[in-house]
Amino acid sequence: MNTTELIELIDELCALPKENEWVEFKTGNVTTNDKLGQYLSGLSNAACIANQSYAYLVFGINDDTHNVEGTNYRFKNRKEGNEELELWIRRFLSPSIKFDHFICDYNSNHIELFRIPAAIGEPTNFKNHPYIRFDSSLTDLKKYPHYLRAIYNSQTDWSAQIIEKATIDDLEPIAIKIAREKYKEKNTNATFYDDIDNWSNKIFLDKLKITISGKITNTAIILLGKPETAHFISPAVAQITWKLDTQEKAYEHFGMPLFTEVNMILSKIRNVKYKFFPDNQLVAAEVMKYDSEVILEALNNCIAHQDYSRHSRILLTEQINKLIFSSEGSFFEGTAEDYTAGEKTPKKYRNKWLAEAMVNLNMIDSLGYGIHKMYKSQRKRYFPLPDYTKSTRDNVVLEIYGHTIDENYSKLLIEKKDDLSLTEVILLDKVQKDLDINDDAAKLLKKKGLIEGRKPNYYISASIAELTGQKASYTKNKGLDKDVYKGFILQHIKNHGFATREEIDTLLLSNLPDYMTEKQRKKKIHNLLQEMSGVSIVNNGSRAKSKWVLLKI
Repeated sequence: MNTTELIELIDELCALPKENEWVEFKTGNVTTNDKLGQYLSGLSNAACIANQSYAYLVFGINDDTHNVEGTNYRFKNRKEGNEELELWIRRFLSPSIKFDHFICDYNSNHIELFRIPAAIGEPTNFKNHPYIRFDSSLTDLKKYPHYLRAIYNSQTDWSAQIIEKATIDDLEPIAIKIAREKYKEKNTNATFYDDIDNWSNKIFLDKLKITISGKITNTAIILLGKPETAHFISPAVAQITWKLDTQEKAYEHFGMPLFTEVNMILSKIRNVKYKFFPDNQLVAAEVMKYDSEVILEALNNCIAHQDYSRHSRILLTEQINKLIFSSEGSFFEGTAEDYTAGEKTPKKYRNKWLAEAMVNLNMIDSLGYGIHKMYKSQRKRYFPLPDYTKSTRDNVVLEIYGHTIDENYSKLLIEKKDDLSLTEVILLDKVQKDLDINDDAAKLLKKKGLIEGRKPNYYISASIAELTGQKASYTKNKGLDKDVYKGFILQHIKNHGFATREEIDTLLLSNLPDYMTEKQRKKKIHNLLQEMSGVSIVNNGSRAKSKWVLLKI
């Protein structure tokens, strides 16, 4: 890479919200030669787990601020004994990975960057030992057997593997019949449409990309298998558990064929009408609590992208105000937010064969529009947007709301639905949920008068409060005028002759803005007293035990 390309890459890495498993920033000459080898191993393995082509180790970037500070580290000048460090490191990395080392002058700051290929098919070892990096910690990969399996299987599509002892007789005939009908619906304009009914099951299932030359795959068992064929994919599990977690408690397991069972799960969910009463309309807005297409989209995505090597079932929890979908495995490519605008198309899938079959059955969308469609549906129905914030590196958790978090927010979507972009709705939804938004997002919302407050305690602004009935909430967030607080203090002293600091704290703390911390509130009171001291009041006590009285003029 040339200097321009390196600077662009550094800028891209620095723009990340924080270090992650496949990016490590360092400043100064802070690592031993052994530690460098361990980092190369750990980052290579972490990149594989995160489905990244490369990991990056960058010297000269502050890991807290992501500011470019430069480094005194010089890889080319280092040795291990009498041996050049690069040769020594490469000798102990197994299998051999062709990492690249680059030197860059970034605004007169010396930067050293390592680009490390992801492990493929087997873990990258240093001195015969595999490492992995989680968050900012380097640790022993052997402690995490499921990640070892994932690396060893990184070139294998489990969903396409053939089950030698299974036959078409192990598939559910009714499920095959429905699959054929769905396939015809999807291919109404195809040149082969009139031939579909004449295809044998063997030909049809091959065309569907469920079987391979008539042989049964794991995909075929998951989507169309009879319930009693679960042993063919064991210890993997193709099962969805529905759990009712309200005042009433219930649960039910749904197994194969998952292609048809998802509709049975849908029928279990209690879906009633929900009414909104916007301030500027005489007629209530009425919507269904849940969009059936959103539920099916979420369920089918769980099936398509589940990490079946984790041997766990998919869980759908129905609470009074939301549905919670939980499936094993992290996002395979990127994050949920990458797909909200409907512009990102995934390049690869965890279960490629399974995903293709589900696309052919019209169960999922192969272009990455699924999340975007869910966002649009929730917005159109005035509910909070789909929420992936409880996801972890091992588990994808999706919450679909069937109830408001703040009814005034929903009223805002009704009353200003033509004036808000999807980006603005997403950002306002984060404010509603007390989630962080970046500085650029805050500037955008403030410029349009949608929010006020100081980072990170933003809140809906006055103009929006008038539309949504949040006037009281706005005043609580905004706080009162300084003179009002001073008036409280003066009135207290007039009533009681004096005021201690503890009494003033009790008087004012609960009336200061909600977004302020207790420390900030006490500092605010301190500043008020300093402004009043010698002007309208005076402290006749000590600094530790104050006794504020009216100043005699």
